[in-house]
Amino acid sequence: MSTSSEHTTDTGVDFMTDSRPIAVGEALPGCKKRDPIVVAENVTRSFGGINAVDVDYLEIPRHKITALIGPNGAGKTTLFNLLTGFDTPNSGTWTFEGKSLAGVSSYKVARMGMVRTFQLTKVMGKLTVMENMRLGAANQPGESLGKALFKNIWGGREKEITAQAEVLLEKFKLDAKTDDYAASLSGGQRKLLEMARSLMVQPKLVMLDEPMAGVNPALTQSLLDHIKNLKADGMTVLFVEHDMHMVRHIADWVVVMAEGKVVAEGPPGEVMKNPAVIDAYLGAHHDVDLGDAEGIRELEAELEANDESVVGTEDAGIIGVETVTGQPHSRTEKDTP
Repeated sequence: MSTSSEHTTDTGVDFMTDSRPIAVGEALPGCKKRDPIVVAENVTRSFGGINAVDVDYLEIPRHKITALIGPNGAGKTTLFNLLTGFDTPNSGTWTFEGKSLAGVSSYKVARMGMVRTFQLTKVMGKLTVMENMRLGAANQPGESLGKALFKNIWGGREKEITAQAEVLLEKFKLDAKTDDYAASLSGGQRKLLEMARSLMVQPKLVMLDEPMAGVNPALTQSLLDHIKNLKADGMTVLFVEHDMHMVRHIADWVVVMAEGKVVAEGPPGEVMKNPAVIDAYLGAHHDVDLGDAEGIRELEAELEANDESVVGTEDAGIIGVETVTGQPHSRTEKDTP
């Protein structure tokens, strides 16, 4: 287990217990942060006349876990794609550690220390777990066609990469799967592999797109612990998630998007009660705390009485009590075919 001294910066600040204010002034949409690692300004992206992303100003705080939340279609993944070079915006500027990323290819963004995972995992199924890990490393001379023929040039670096991969696989409890094909892993194990592989470049910012999607509940706590450990090791984390209970549990800061715009920012406890956030998810039910189990129960009871509501069915999504409490929802007449 990591000790407190392992979590500190050169200035003696402990990442895990640092309680200094994140925002400079009031926590409003687009507010400035005390120590931002990413700054985005006037970033827009449209598809066929629809503005998928229209972010006026956004800063991501360094050494913190930031959750990016919002209803489906809010533009969260599109923003991820823009920031990491997987898509090109219609306008805007954005920087990482003060360096402009406009027009920078995705692989160069990763080499700069800003890496991401995907909602649908991108592991190489026909390669072994170890081979997947080696692919994530940078500065491998053997990737050059001219040097690939001479093992004495790249062999030493491959040993270093393999040793680094073995440490990470053990940390993520995948060391027993080293020689297995990635295709044989479960959905949760693939998420772990993708996260472990992203650490091969020793990133400063890790961006996780719905890390809990499709994961067996037995692996959920393990994934949560690994995300918190990223922060403990001095990294910054930005993740997209729909599970409000998880967001409240591990996030230091929450950014809320709706219709491509940032509509709210702040600490989890405050954001969950923000009328703009509740309106984005649930319409006009402004008296509901999205992070409170009792508030969700009251809202669910109200909406179940509405014949046009999906609450109480398998399509309930974020409004289901199980999202907050972890307890299964009791079946109602609406659940009956």
